[in-house]
Amino acid sequence: MPLKDIVPAAQNNISVQFIVVEKGRVTSEGQNKTCLGLVADETAAVHFQFWGDECEVFEAGDIVRLENGIFSYGYRNNLILRAGKRGKIEKVGEFTMAFVETPNMSEIRWIPDPNNSIAYVQEGVIASHSRIFPPKL
Repeated sequence: MPLKDIVPAAQNNISVQFIVVEKGRVTSEGQNKTCLGLVADETAAVHFQFWGDECEVFEAGDIVRLENGIFSYGYRNNLILRAGKRGKIEKVGEFTMAFVETPNMSEIRWIPDPNNSIAYVQEGVIASHSRIFPPKL
């Protein structure tokens, strides 16, 4: 599935391959260690939340495969992609993947689909690029 096709949902069903473009600092809340990253493929970008040991294992430039991921509200009530409890991420390569940083799927405003109460549709764009990881000029 390309990143441009992901939609917010609480279900574990997103399988995608992407490159880690940038990774933020590691934060700890109690015993939980997390860090946020910007990941992308050739169709879109999204914020990805790494948990625990994932914060040290994955670096910018790594190509990662996510199986059964979740795209839902998390970090500061922003939309993030993550593996969740049943998902799995693994490094499958490094440095050789075409990608784009826009659109950023985490920077889109989503609203409930009027025709399907468990689905969401895009309402508008919040920002043209990641507000957490702005483009380097």
